[in-house]
Amino acid sequence: MHYAGIPTGVHVLLEDGERVLLMRRAGTGFFDGLYSLPGGHVEEGESVRQTAIREMSEELAIELDAADLEIVGVVHRRSDTNRIDFFLRALRWSGTPRIAEPDKCDDLRWFERDALPAATVPYVRAALLAGVGPWIRELGWS
Repeated sequence: MHYAGIPTGVHVLLEDGERVLLMRRAGTGFFDGLYSLPGGHVEEGESVRQTAIREMSEELAIELDAADLEIVGVVHRRSDTNRIDFFLRALRWSGTPRIAEPDKCDDLRWFERDALPAATVPYVRAALLAGVGPWIRELGWS
């Protein structure tokens, strides 16, 4: 029997009190124009936490330590393919978040959780409204 690999995403919650940092996707061909959490896909040989550390450095020019990351939830979703997305909370970070990849993001701002923009990636919105965690959500399955 053949088992296909499942693309795995990692999303990082950076919080400032009741606010969460969101990026507006641009130029990627995937949910462009919508706000999302910073993050990306697990690469060969990476753990979920290693992916979070790499992606935050690439996208926001901030540094994280694996010990300061906690998993808050998982979304198993049916999209263009079968996908799994891990959501981690950064308890601490060093540096000031900024747009470090302007070819992939055209806005970066803090939003209150109860006032997320209408233009938010749907499964990210569901994750942000899921609560403290740990939780798991299944989306798009019949």
